[in-house]
Amino acid sequence: KPLDQQVVVITGATSGIGLATARLAASLGAKLVVAARNGEALVELVKEIQSHGGEALAVPTDVGDESQVRHLAQSAIQTFGRFDTWINNAGVSIFGEMIDVTTEDHRRLFETNFWGVVHGSLEAARHFRSRQGPHHGALINVGSVLSDRAIPVQGMYSASKFAVKGFTEALRMELEAASVPVSVSLIKPSSINTPFTRAAKNYMDREPTMPPPVYNPEVVARAIMHCAEHPERDVVVGAGGKAISLLGNLAPRTSDRFMEATLFQAQRTDEPPRDPDGGLHSTNSSLDQDGDYKGHVMGSSVYTKARLHPVWTSLAAVGVGLIIASLVPRAVIHGGSEG
Repeated sequence: KPLDQQVVVITGATSGIGLATARLAASLGAKLVVAARNGEALVELVKEIQSHGGEALAVPTDVGDESQVRHLAQSAIQTFGRFDTWINNAGVSIFGEMIDVTTEDHRRLFETNFWGVVHGSLEAARHFRSRQGPHHGALINVGSVLSDRAIPVQGMYSASKFAVKGFTEALRMELEAASVPVSVSLIKPSSINTPFTRAAKNYMDREPTMPPPVYNPEVVARAIMHCAEHPERDVVVGAGGKAISLLGNLAPRTSDRFMEATLFQAQRTDEPPRDPDGGLHSTNSSLDQDGDYKGHVMGSSVYTKARLHPVWTSLAAVGVGLIIASLVPRAVIHGGSEG
């Protein structure tokens, strides 16, 4: 359906990509069911949407709790009679070498990043399986380019996104084989300028940052909204992330050496940690869309436009090729055979 005829559920809706997506969806006329852990921020978001003439329902939800996610789905159905697009966006990270991180923190990350996606996806699938009529629904899972290529310092985050990718691909096949009327899309953002680093738990002795190139969250929101109206298998947001993914597939050992040489430092600032506990076990009570990345933040991605709009395809191929060409010589300096 066109977005102005849709009911859209979004988890992690009060921060970063989720907040940008909620705002964009509301501006395009969708009715929203917004979920996050903090009820105060959700109420603030609903008031903002209503002030612009939109409709929205706030449902405080910890996606790691299956019963709360079931309540989220039931609330959407009770209020609007259905939902048409379900977006699993909630996520959090940990910065630090995995050997230093507690098992409790590792498990909490997986409860949100992986099990939150599982709980939401299965609730959405059950709803779409029961629907009658000609219109298909959309299930959109927000993964990461780190589901294609893991990086150091965010090792368990990478692992959780690998798990999301595997789960999403298997669920897609099962739903398609059963002729359930739903498209299943995986969004794989590159580095995005959101409060991601502030919300992460930080085990390093410096404030974390994102490795460049970095994009605005609106770039991801536009890709998500495209998938709400057009069936897409997966969409990488940002040529930088696509280049890293391709490099990892084509030259894994060179990719290892490149990341070992660059990404430990590229994810550290010169500032001391501001809030080491972050939002892994707690949550911010205010709306917070943008991060504080110090470098250039890109407002669009030619590669992603090309992926979604074929007329741009040749430009995307050139852009990704140039990025890979710039990475490979730096990596080859450090040697290593592929394998």
